Amino acid sequence: MPNPVKVMMFSAQRYDQQFFDEINAGQFAAQHFQLTYQAAGLTAESAALAHDCLAVCVFVNDVVDAEVLKQLAAQGVKLVLLRCAGFNNVDLLAAQQLGVQVARVPAYSPEAVAEHAVALIMTLNRHTHRAYNRVREGNFMLDGLLGYTMHGKTVGIVGTGKIGLATARILRGFGCHVLGHDPYPADAFAELGDYVALDQLLAQADIVSLHCPLSSQTHYLIDHARVRKMKPGAMLVNTSRGALIDTAAVIAALKSHHLGALAIDVYEQESELFFNDHSSEIIGDDLFQRLMTFPNVLVTGHQGFFTAEALREIASVTLGNLQSCVAGQANPNEVVAHQP
Repeated sequence: MPNPVKVMMFSAQRYDQQFFDEINAGQFAAQHFQLTYQAAGLTAESAALAHDCLAVCVFVNDVVDAEVLKQLAAQGVKLVLLRCAGFNNVDLLAAQQLGVQVARVPAYSPEAVAEHAVALIMTLNRHTHRAYNRVREGNFMLDGLLGYTMHGKTVGIVGTGKIGLATARILRGFGCHVLGHDPYPADAFAELGDYVALDQLLAQADIVSLHCPLSSQTHYLIDHARVRKMKPGAMLVNTSRGALIDTAAVIAALKSHHLGALAIDVYEQESELFFNDHSSEIIGDDLFQRLMTFPNVLVTGHQGFFTAEALREIASVTLGNLQSCVAGQANPNEVVAHQP
């Protein structure tokens, strides 16, 4: 039997092991991939755990900067497998210089994230999360639960990639008027809505949903100036990357009642919070704690991707990326430094 191909899985949860073991034992049984699951995230301190591994597998909050990549390369790691679409946490130039290949899962389940975005919108609009708690306490009063009819509302989709398109399709089905903004327009959006400038979208949309990658161009895309350009009383939804939003700016807009509601599945400082149980601790993040005081703010812990179908697809594509590297084959999911 050939020597196994060893992979260290950082930030691994029970569900990661469940679905990766399932796909590894089935689809890739002949490949002899040896997966080791490590709950710790990848950092400069934990990089040594990848000793004797060909690859590391990381998630959105793992640190894959130049220092970490140097340590990995020195230990013989040849491949960084991202089990996500975003790659803003990876120093691609350093990886390229060190001869470390980087591959991602570009579109594991656009519909999963899109459906979660719409679930956030509907929950926040119709206050079902508050109604659930009231009814369990025997309170059937409707005061404070007033929403609005989605049909006929204008929704702005910022970023019309696969997830943005999937979100637009759902909202078009609600009877919404859909506006879009993207520096790289998609032909498929023509059947769903109208492309407009970002400032026009912000001024007209009753709901603004963000579906763009995090880059130097999109960092704090929604800042003090942009949030002031939003339609008074509008809802802002972010299921992409936390740093698309300047949290302090959004808090100020909520306090002034200019921003009507906020729904987020991501948060700029989420690496210290998400995917862990802090229920018995005092959370020291003052901005996050301030957000949690608003009745018109809904937060979920980066669960937009979290469906069985998506997790199987993530495991399948990730191990397929590993197989391509081992075989020395070209991989369309490879991410290189010159990509935007």
